[in-house]
Amino acid sequence: MLKKAADGIGIFFWYLFSLLPFWFLYLFSDFLYLIIYYVAKYRRRVVRDNLRNAFPDKSDAERLKIEKDYFKYMADLLVETFKMVSISEKELRKRMHMTNPEIVDHYFSQGKSIIAAAGHYGNWEMSALAFGLLTPNKTIIVYKPLTNPTFDAFLNKQRARFGSMLVTMKQTLRTIIGLKNERIVSVLASDQTPGVNEVNYFTTFLNQPTAVFLGIEKIAKMTDAAVVFYRIERVKRGYYTYTLVPLIDNPKDTAEYEITNTHVAYLDKQIKETPQYWLWSHKRWKFKPEDFRK
Repeated sequence: MLKKAADGIGIFFWYLFSLLPFWFLYLFSDFLYLIIYYVAKYRRRVVRDNLRNAFPDKSDAERLKIEKDYFKYMADLLVETFKMVSISEKELRKRMHMTNPEIVDHYFSQGKSIIAAAGHYGNWEMSALAFGLLTPNKTIIVYKPLTNPTFDAFLNKQRARFGSMLVTMKQTLRTIIGLKNERIVSVLASDQTPGVNEVNYFTTFLNQPTAVFLGIEKIAKMTDAAVVFYRIERVKRGYYTYTLVPLIDNPKDTAEYEITNTHVAYLDKQIKETPQYWLWSHKRWKFKPEDFRK
């Protein structure tokens, strides 16, 4: 009971904080970066290990710059996530701009639904909020529930404010198959770490063998949905574009693992172009291929 009350108070102050203007939030972000990086030293070892393994050819100085730039962006990402619970549709459209909305009609006119592979790159939370504005048709966001049910329900309510439908990872296949007669757009994370009992395939990602989910490929082949990449780019502080980049038009014609390798390779390429906007503090490489050899 006390925990639920404490969660409610936390959500109340979250909402109040979100009402502050962006200019103030970014001043707070500058201060927050100093606390996260220099005082708390939050997951600095994880980030350094990940960067060292991902970029073995870069110098220590180059990796250190990416590390600091990443933590600066993490602070911005946190305050922007707080802001999204009260941001208006007008403000959201201004700050998260879709570059090629015609691609949706292109596939819908062919009778195809769309599966968008996305990474934890840029402001994926703000893009999830804007996703509901993409089309009058159903837009589905697949998510992994938080361990705190109160905050999970609150955050999902915010994500769905502009029309998106939130579906847990376990309910994804059933939900999308149930909508097979409708033209929909679904977005699934391409860089989640599978659980130990879900590891079925390794591919190369950021210069190392990486366990990946096969859900995007499996669903695309079952529904013959076009596969695109949900590319987010940071234009400047607080402003982004997102683009649906065509990857696979006819999933049923592809070889095994071709879809998976294609969307993972695209994310890999984007990260290498501008690495500071990916989630380097995530413990992504929990498993190695040799762990599963008999």
